[in-house]
Amino acid sequence: MRKIICFLLSLLMMCSFALAESPAEPVDYAGALPFNRGSETVKAEVTVKTYVDGDTVHFYVDEQIMENGVLKARFLAINTPECTGKIEEYGKKAAAFTREKLSLAESIIVESDDGKWNVDSTGGRYLVWVWYRLPGATEYRNLNLEILQNGLCIANSTANNRYGSICMSALNQARSLKLNVHSGQKDPDFYYGDAVELTLKELRSNIENYNGIKVAFNGIITMNSGQSVFVESFDEETGLYYGMSVYYGHGLSGAGLNILSVGNEARIVGTVQYYEAGGTWQVSGLTYRMMKPKDPGNIQKLSDGHSPAWVLTAPETFLSSISIPVGEAEQAFDYAMLALGTSIEMHGLSVKDVYTTMDEESSSYGAMTLTCEAEGQTILVRTVPLYDGNVPVTEDFFLGKTIDVKGIVDYYEGQYQIKVFTLPSVIIHN
Repeated sequence: MRKIICFLLSLLMMCSFALAESPAEPVDYAGALPFNRGSETVKAEVTVKTYVDGDTVHFYVDEQIMENGVLKARFLAINTPECTGKIEEYGKKAAAFTREKLSLAESIIVESDDGKWNVDSTGGRYLVWVWYRLPGATEYRNLNLEILQNGLCIANSTANNRYGSICMSALNQARSLKLNVHSGQKDPDFYYGDAVELTLKELRSNIENYNGIKVAFNGIITMNSGQSVFVESFDEETGLYYGMSVYYGHGLSGAGLNILSVGNEARIVGTVQYYEAGGTWQVSGLTYRMMKPKDPGNIQKLSDGHSPAWVLTAPETFLSSISIPVGEAEQAFDYAMLALGTSIEMHGLSVKDVYTTMDEESSSYGAMTLTCEAEGQTILVRTVPLYDGNVPVTEDFFLGKTIDVKGIVDYYEGQYQIKVFTLPSVIIHN
């Protein structure tokens, strides 16, 4: 009998220890915080225009609130890792989380922290709480809190706001549970090589800062010419495509070259350099180790079946300047400079003059520069040597004609131009 009692006591103690060591059920702070429509804060029901990253979204809003009908929202109390400039660990995961939640929402409401809409340090974004309601639900969830409690951000004035207490509870819980950025674990979606992970927008808008540096980015292969490919990708925040010339030379063969096939989406890893002969920037030094296809230093195929964007561009736009956010400020650039390496389309160009490269020793022998006019603007179109069947195309083919062109934005001797690589890329109207 004594043995049975001792056994039962031991079993009871073991159960007590097990219960004591079992973690408490995580609190759903995002659902616990009630949305108060009657508070003194300003609020607006919105729809998504553009997903930027984990803590920044552009919303369509009533024009009485924002004159242009767009509110660029920066989420209060959180700072998610970057995925639009230099890529940081868990940045892509945070951005995907925000997109997933809002894309499923039946209703989205943004709320200020007080009685007015407040801008952030850039002066172009508004600090807001984001509430969303799913189909069939009656209550709204607070997305800022949900990002906090899932460990997809670091603190950013987390305690200094109207919901500071519950925000800190969500942050501390994520830290305690070691979720995502607080886990100390590697992000499975991040490449841990020696290259700087970034976007083409970041590279193009800060190109000189990366001179001689090994970088990695994703993009669509749009053209292959002269042992180089052109790569482009779309940036949702600015609504622009950004591109880059990538020189592969004789360093790749077989599977490596197949990765760079036109229409593929590829991860490019190489070193930024200034190409003196062409007066342009390029990425070179690509490698592909067939025995280690997942090596972070390799170029990699991500998907296929893509097409160039062929962005229809007005002559005035091509020659204009434009301001885009760079870091925490707006910076002005030549539009064509930002578009370098991207695929564009331009219509109604009247060919006024043609220059033909006549140096037989040059690889450009027979190539032409068309000086065109359209809408009061002068546009340069540069061709590679073109052939109509086996017959070389000469200046008479274009001179005095009105044409539409598809090509890659290029730069030569201080001037931006559209480079055309095939005869079907030019449509002649007369």
